[in-house]
Amino acid sequence: MQRGLATRGLQKAEVRITKYFIDRFLLNFNSFIQIKNEEKAMGAKKRAMGAKKKGASRGSEDSEELGQVPLQAILLADSFTTKFYPVTLERPKVLLPLVNVPMISYTLAWLKSAGVKEVFVFCCAHSKQVINYLETSGWFCQPGCFAVTAIESHASASAGDALRLIYERDVIHGDFVLISGDTVSDMSLTQVLQEHKERRKKDNNAVMTIVIKPSQIMTHQSRLLGAGELFMAIDPSTKQLLCYEEKADHAKESIFCLDKSLLVGKSSISLHNDREDCYIDICSPEVLSLLADNFDYEDLRHDLLNGLLDDDVMGYKIFTHEIDSSYAAKIDNFRSYDAVSKDIIQRGSYPSMPDIKFTEIGHGTKIADNTEILSSVIGEGCSIGSNVSIEGSYILDNVTIEDGCKLKHAVVCDGVVIKSGAILEPGVVLSFQVVLGEQCTVPSYSKISLFQQPTELADDYSNGIAEISRHINCNVNKPNEVGTGGAGYVWSICDDEWRNSVAPIPADKLAEVIRTTDGSSLTPSGEVKLESSDSEDSDEDTSDFENEVEATFLRAVHENIKLEHVVLEVNSLRLSSNKETAICAGAIFYSMMKLALEAPHDSASELVRAASRVISEWKHLLKNYLSDIDEEIEVIMKFEEMCLESAKEFSSVFDKILYQLYDQEVIQEEAILRWVGEKTDADESDRIFVRQAETFVQWLREAEEDDEE
Repeated sequence: MQRGLATRGLQKAEVRITKYFIDRFLLNFNSFIQIKNEEKAMGAKKRAMGAKKKGASRGSEDSEELGQVPLQAILLADSFTTKFYPVTLERPKVLLPLVNVPMISYTLAWLKSAGVKEVFVFCCAHSKQVINYLETSGWFCQPGCFAVTAIESHASASAGDALRLIYERDVIHGDFVLISGDTVSDMSLTQVLQEHKERRKKDNNAVMTIVIKPSQIMTHQSRLLGAGELFMAIDPSTKQLLCYEEKADHAKESIFCLDKSLLVGKSSISLHNDREDCYIDICSPEVLSLLADNFDYEDLRHDLLNGLLDDDVMGYKIFTHEIDSSYAAKIDNFRSYDAVSKDIIQRGSYPSMPDIKFTEIGHGTKIADNTEILSSVIGEGCSIGSNVSIEGSYILDNVTIEDGCKLKHAVVCDGVVIKSGAILEPGVVLSFQVVLGEQCTVPSYSKISLFQQPTELADDYSNGIAEISRHINCNVNKPNEVGTGGAGYVWSICDDEWRNSVAPIPADKLAEVIRTTDGSSLTPSGEVKLESSDSEDSDEDTSDFENEVEATFLRAVHENIKLEHVVLEVNSLRLSSNKETAICAGAIFYSMMKLALEAPHDSASELVRAASRVISEWKHLLKNYLSDIDEEIEVIMKFEEMCLESAKEFSSVFDKILYQLYDQEVIQEEAILRWVGEKTDADESDRIFVRQAETFVQWLREAEEDDEE
């Protein structure tokens, strides 16, 4: 099929789809939240660490006046990192497009929908670009009670500096939301704000609440390969955060030390390394005051959070609020950029537009014949030639891709020209205006920019960014780097560049990480009982594990992931959750049968055929976890459980699907007969499916006797 022609014909429809899912994702989160009674203003402890600062003298006499202060937010529009180099040398990360919309728009739209009335956007690197976007896009003149104000600084070198400057401006008058412009969410703030205010009424030292969520699909893998491993200790009765420690993604050891003083006066403590920090915080003004008095606090987690946790003078406390069904994600690197982009497309288009669920094409883009585009986002005004192959890539605006080019899992910025026959191997990043010559092949994970690589990588905020290196002339490039007629410098990269790339993790790298972490990392989470060693959460842990396996399996189905990669991903989940192989086999079979159940069917026979097809397609994955008879029996017992509880539609065809498992050599005869034998003395209610399968079992026994004769 000539995919180029088909894709070109969809462009007008896809423009409408773009507006459809952006409206749905950005604006239709939750109904607007009316915050009626803001927490009374802070009392005498406005000063942090005992230092007298501007506004610290505000006492109880002002609290009534501040009781009705509209909800405010501080949005940091600077990442203060280099993870998106060389792209962020020329454009701030918050203006990079997520499915053709600058990511800061998602954050602002969510804040508006969540009931925030006033947002202060802090701009540092490329501040003029951010302010210009806010002006031209209309965020500065929103209708209703939603005010956006930019605070510009060229001297701030960290998030701590930014908040100290905001403190000096004296614009925050009550509890506020603290967030960065690279965060996408649809959560309601109602409950977390209410919890924060109720705690403040009882304890004025409860100055901060951070939003966390359970790790979802692929997050164990991303924790190992992207953002590092996060360990938290939480008081389960009060949700107070007691310990917060991060390990770098390249750390070889995952050893965490817990101060025994944290155990004093507590009946139990929950330990977690299966939770993600959403980087959405509810803060009281004391947080800003504390930063003002500690000029060495730069990072909001490493310095501020741990500073509050370690403080034994003022006794400040941090609490957690966990979300389950809501969405929240921070775009920390190219890998999370890829994941969040896919989430937005899927959430916005499914189920109404399933056919283009993984591809988005911007307005004005032209695509020639015989061109294939898979699982990619194409910006506006691009020109794509014939016989081009693009897979898993992010093409920004006004990009030219000539005939015969091949791009796989790449990021291509505005104005790039890729001449005919060029090849981008997985993980390549082409920054703005780069030109690749004809037949040029760019190796995996390469980064090319019109700016020379700094001798020492400075952070995004350094000296206006673009001034750190000279813009180059096409003639100074070596032909073997970017091809004849090309323009750009090829940056040197580190050995672990694959960790933070949009490209899928190489199977050998993932296997290596799993081997090095096996046995050395924490179990995902657990509660340290000080009076009892009984575990009451094992069933819940198993259910969470099954949900993660199902999510991994469905991702493999929809994205056509290779079997060996799926096995590695499932193994990483199994190791991180400390689950036996039999539990893993049951979880995979459960996922397979749920997939079969979702297939269109009007009769029991059609359901059996659907199950047979799923078994045939995925039996090799399942058999990776069926190394002995006990694990095969676990699969049969899991199917029994499904038929009685979560998938009762299978109950009438249990025996027929059991036969399919036998016929396709997934379950051995011995496993079936042992399962029947174990049910001999069971109650009649536990023998429902044994009786249903009597004919099949009798046939197996007779066949066995014939073989013996």
